[in-house]
Amino acid sequence: MTVVSLASPRRTANQRRRAPQIIEAAARVFAERGYHGATTQDIADVLGIRQASLYYYFSSKEEALELVCTKGVEGFFDAAKTIATGPGNAQERLTLLINSHLSPLIDHRDFVKVFQNERQYLPAESRKRVGRWSRGLERIFEDVISEGVANGEFRADLNARLTTLAILGMCNAASTWYRKENVPVSHIAKEFARLAIEGMDTPAAGRRPRRR
Repeated sequence: MTVVSLASPRRTANQRRRAPQIIEAAARVFAERGYHGATTQDIADVLGIRQASLYYYFSSKEEALELVCTKGVEGFFDAAKTIATGPGNAQERLTLLINSHLSPLIDHRDFVKVFQNERQYLPAESRKRVGRWSRGLERIFEDVISEGVANGEFRADLNARLTTLAILGMCNAASTWYRKENVPVSHIAKEFARLAIEGMDTPAAGRRPRRR
């Protein structure tokens, strides 16, 4: 199965304008019903259109899920890439990366939920394509952490790969509880960044030595 870009020139200008609405509706349905509980008719109902009209945008429910997952992870990747190549030292950029990773919980929650919970149901080739975006995002975090180790901001014994997985796991888990705690996402991001930075700091970078 090959996913055709929603911006494909084969589609009319009107269809391309509607594409964001289509994928947002698909994200909403998958987030609310799960992949197995959702149908393309459900997506059409949200949009108030005929089910057959959806096939201008995707040919199957599997393709719709891949489009939602891809759009979700592309947003994370693009924002992270901009931060990683921007100004600031490793600590400052890692703080911004954590904030950027949590921010979609506010305005792209459906995409986050679908990416985290439903991508496992994609066919193997689709999972590989989505997985490449995920690994690219992980490498961005790893590179910033490795830079911090190299320039002495972070501990020399730090494993950038494991630290990245720990940080992303912590951030991803927040999507399951942050609404129940009634805490602003900006506050969660600040606390997560503080925990991460303090855990990686060297005493020379400002961390107080622990009392024995």
